[in-house]
Amino acid sequence: MLLAARLLFVVLLVVSVMLTLASTSKANEFSFATVVGIIFAAGGFGLLVLILDALTPNKRITSVAAVYFGLCLGLVAALAFGSLLDTIADSWELGKEGPGALYLGLAKVTLGLTLCYLSVSMVITTKDDFRLVIPYIEFSKQRRGEQPYLLDTSALIDGRVLDLASSRLIDAPIIVPGFVMDELQTLSDSDDRGKRARGRRGLDTLARLQTVPLVEVQVDGTRTQDGGGVDAALVEAAQRDGGRILTTDAGLHKVAQIRGVASINLNDFAASMRGTGSSGERLRVHLDKAGEQRQQAVGWLEDGTMVVVEDAQHLIGQDIWVAITNTLQTAAGRLVFARHDPDPGSAQSLADAATGQERFVAESTPPREPAGPSGRNPRRGGRG
Repeated sequence: MLLAARLLFVVLLVVSVMLTLASTSKANEFSFATVVGIIFAAGGFGLLVLILDALTPNKRITSVAAVYFGLCLGLVAALAFGSLLDTIADSWELGKEGPGALYLGLAKVTLGLTLCYLSVSMVITTKDDFRLVIPYIEFSKQRRGEQPYLLDTSALIDGRVLDLASSRLIDAPIIVPGFVMDELQTLSDSDDRGKRARGRRGLDTLARLQTVPLVEVQVDGTRTQDGGGVDAALVEAAQRDGGRILTTDAGLHKVAQIRGVASINLNDFAASMRGTGSSGERLRVHLDKAGEQRQQAVGWLEDGTMVVVEDAQHLIGQDIWVAITNTLQTAAGRLVFARHDPDPGSAQSLADAATGQERFVAESTPPREPAGPSGRNPRRGGRG
């Protein structure tokens, strides 16, 4: 449809120019070369408009309206200042003829272009904070339609929002504030291995989220003020714009509820959709520290999920393969219980198998009872 509209625009533009030339009373005074030149000029102008339209595919109605409103303000201001310049020139008799008229015309053109540029620039840079203020009354913007989702850092790192968007369960625009992007970039540049992995995972999720069809993803330039926290800035943005917070942070979820802001906890959503989950899945995890129970080791996945591995304290500091035995979904996140499950055929796997076989033989072989002093078994009546 867009291609058809563009072709129709060029055709109508050329036909309108031809009909306009034919309807003039002095059409016979134009030569054939002049008519052809005018038609080609009209077609070239139409192609230039199409090129400019193709180079700006992501147009928003707010930006277009801001440019139009700025041009209107600039033209009105240029007309007012132009009339003032004409009045001054007439009083000094500068605009009648000669160099004075030329300089006056150049001044009007320069002033008009400058005022239009300044008006458009001012409206574009302040369109998000624009308010029509009357004494004691302020009309703030009201959002209509579906409330947008404001994603925080934890939701992007978690990655499940990508599956929700791909399955079309998200039916509203997604907004990622600028301070969330700043926090993800800080994490991705961190010296800590875990933080760096989580930051890069969040940025990768955002990049893939922008490619999902039928989902509008907007990254704005909002920044925190006076060094405030990201959570507080996110709640204020949701209150100001009428959005809904999508997060996996239980603390942020409770703060948003206390302040009357709509918030959705992905962990609660996942817990309502499934119970404890399936077991047997193999994962690769880096063990960082000892667990609370004896011989337990604790590690984390890239999305921040805690993994508790049984009998693995001697493997702390290593990357190992584990098999999930159970998962527990809570409002604070997902907790995974697992056991060490090395690759089949590896040295560790063979060593574990040999240790298990020795243990099995030791446990399955009954202990031998000592013989009596006469060489007889005390449980038997015969001699040994």
